[in-house]
Amino acid sequence: MRAVGKYIVIKPLKEVNVKTEGGLILSDKQREDIRYRQASVINTGTAVDHIKKGDNIYYDKSAGFGIEIENKHYTVIKEFDVVVIL
Repeated sequence: MRAVGKYIVIKPLKEVNVKTEGGLILSDKQREDIRYRQASVINTGTAVDHIKKGDNIYYDKSAGFGIEIENKHYTVIKEFDVVVIL
């Protein structure tokens, strides 16, 4: 599997549940205050410069699309959707 151009194949990392002040436990999908999600880079496109395989990144959660390859689910985003490289 190899991404092309400015695309990046990622595997979103599971976020831990957060407890509110009132004691409710919120899952990642219920947290509207967080715009960005953490992911691990599986593969980068041929035109991606600063991000490499194995990097952990933060990306805009509304970006990209899902894809299934060999019964495994991945997300594909564009390079400019990445906001932080850890």
